Amino acid sequence: MTMPDASKTNSLRWFALALLCTGEFMVVLDFSIVNVALPAIQKDLGFSQQNLQWIVSAYALSFGGFLLLGGRAADLFGRRRVFMAGLGLFVLASLVGGLARFQWVLVAARAFQGLGAACVSPAALSILTTTFKEGSERNKALSIWGTVAASGFAAGVLLGGILTDWLNWCSVMFVNVPIGIAAFWFSLQVLSESREQNTKQQIDLLGAASVTLGLVLLVYALVQAPEVGWFSAGTVFPFLGALALLALFIFIESHSPAPLVPLSIFRQRTLMGANLVGALLSAAVGSMVFILTLYMQQVLGYSALQTGLAFLPHALAAMIAAPLASQLVSRLGVKLTLVLGMVGSMVGLLLLTGISVQGSFVRDLLPGTVIAGLGIVIGIVTVTITATSGVRDHDQGLASGLLNTSQQIGAAIGLAILVAVATARTQSILISNNNLPIATTGGFQAALLVAAGFAALGILVAVLMIRKSLG
Repeated sequence: MTMPDASKTNSLRWFALALLCTGEFMVVLDFSIVNVALPAIQKDLGFSQQNLQWIVSAYALSFGGFLLLGGRAADLFGRRRVFMAGLGLFVLASLVGGLARFQWVLVAARAFQGLGAACVSPAALSILTTTFKEGSERNKALSIWGTVAASGFAAGVLLGGILTDWLNWCSVMFVNVPIGIAAFWFSLQVLSESREQNTKQQIDLLGAASVTLGLVLLVYALVQAPEVGWFSAGTVFPFLGALALLALFIFIESHSPAPLVPLSIFRQRTLMGANLVGALLSAAVGSMVFILTLYMQQVLGYSALQTGLAFLPHALAAMIAAPLASQLVSRLGVKLTLVLGMVGSMVGLLLLTGISVQGSFVRDLLPGTVIAGLGIVIGIVTVTITATSGVRDHDQGLASGLLNTSQQIGAAIGLAILVAVATARTQSILISNNNLPIATTGGFQAALLVAAGFAALGILVAVLMIRKSLG
C-alpha cells in the first residue's frame, strides 16, 4: 500500500506546481497584455498621452513596492493563505478594472492588481522551493516555472492583440477572472499550508513601512523621470526620499529583534550575485517587448494582432529552453549556465539593433527574438535556482521576495533608462534629419544597444560573484 500513496503524493506535488505556475503566468501576463490595448483604452476613457503611462506604472509601483512584505508575510502567516489572498485581490481588481468607466477607477484597479501580484508571486515561489527538494528535482520544477515567467510576457502581447482586435480592451482585464477563480478553488483542494512553526507571527511593521514606501518612491521616480526630466523636482525629491527611507530601513533592521529582512542575508555573496544578475537581466530584456511593440506598430505599421503573432517564435523559444536550462545546470553548474544565458540575451539584443525603417520580420526580428528568448529562460531559471539554494525553508518567502524585488526594480530602472536613451537619440536625429520614422528607429536601436550593455554587465557580475557549484 505504500507505493500508491507515494505515487499519489508525487502526482499532487506536480499538480500543485501546475497550479502555482498558473498563478505566476497570470501575474506576468498582466504586464504585457495591457500594453497592446493602451491605444484603445486611451480612446475610450479619454486618457492624455502623459497620463496613459499610469495604467502600466500603477501596477509596477504597487508590485515592486510590496514584494518584500508579501514574501515575508508568506513565511510568517502561511504561504497558501497569502497566495490565495493575493489571488482573490487580483481577481477582484481585474473585474473592477474591466468594468471601469472612469480613468481613476482603472488606475486604482491596476494598483490593487499589483498588490495582489506582490502576494501571489513570492508566496508561489516559496511554496515551490519548500515542496521540491534542493537539487535536480527542484531544478526541474524551476525550469518549468522559468518557462512560464519568460513566455508569459510574450504571450501577453499575443493574447492582448487577439482580444483587443476581436473583442475590446475590457477583455484583457476580464481574462484574469476565470483563471484566478479556478486557481483559487484548486488551491483549496491541492495546496497544504506551510510556514515555519518556530517563527513568531509578527511582522516588523516599521521596517515593512520604510522599505515599502522607499521602493514605491524609487519606482515612482524612475517612472516619472523620462516624462518630467531626470533632474527635475518631480524626480529628484522622490529619489532622495527613497534613499532616506531605505537608509532608515537598514537602521531599523539592524536593531529589530524580529527583522523583516535579516541583514546577514546580504553577506551571502552568491545569493547577492544572483539578485544582481536577475536585476540586470530584467533591465536588459524586460523592456525588449515594450520597445519592439512600439517599433512594429509605429514604424512597420503592424496591427495589434500582427504584433502579437510576431512574438510567437520568441515564446516558443522560451518553452524549448526550459528543459535545456535544468540539464545545463546539472552538467555545467550554475555559473557557466548563467553566463551562457546572459550571452544569449546579449547576442539576441545586439542582433535586434539592426532593425530598420523598411525592416522585415524574418530578417530584422526573428533571429534576435528567438536567440534572446533562449537566453532569457536559461538566465531566469538559473538565477532562480541560485537565489533560492542554500536558504532555510522558513526564509524561502524572503528569498523569493528579494529575487522578485530585484527583478522588478531592475526592469523599472531599465525601462526608464532605455526610454530616456531612445527619446534623446530620436530628438538628436530629428535635428539633422526631419524624418520621424528614421529618427524613431534610431532611438529604438540606441535603446537596444544599451540593453545589450546591461546583459554584458550581468555576465561580468556572474563571473565575479557566482560560485561554480552550490554544493
